[in-house]
Amino acid sequence: MDLIVWRHAEASEAQADEDDMLRALTPRGKKQAERTAQWLERQLPQGTRILSSPALRAEQTVRYLGRKYKVRDALSPGASVQDLLESAGWPDAKYPVLLVGHQPALGGLVAHLLGMPEPACTVRKSSVWWLRHRSREGQNQTLLIAVTCPDKL
Repeated sequence: MDLIVWRHAEASEAQADEDDMLRALTPRGKKQAERTAQWLERQLPQGTRILSSPALRAEQTVRYLGRKYKVRDALSPGASVQDLLESAGWPDAKYPVLLVGHQPALGGLVAHLLGMPEPACTVRKSSVWWLRHRSREGQNQTLLIAVTCPDKL
């Protein structure tokens, strides 16, 4: 199974009276999302299941991909690693899954799957981490296939 995590692009800073779920992408964030989406469009297999946080900034990010996606409350800010694993169907899903969400949950997920201490991994804004599950000689393995950020595309 392939699991691709994409952190939302840069969003406006939260104001004291603003609902965090309604924070929108900045002009820079829109450029980041567009650049990353162009790269993903060339890489993603057909049939990839795309799931997004309901936060405005995450949905604005995923829309640049131009593919159908589903919103999952389990990917909201404050999600746990377990929420993300269950949403993705890791490691048993029969199709690739793209999760669009938030830090620190995405970094915790990557760290967990790669066997690192969970606070050890940070996923930068609009960055993509591509992981693959496989079994070799009776042993489950997680492979890191790709990591990229909009600055490098």
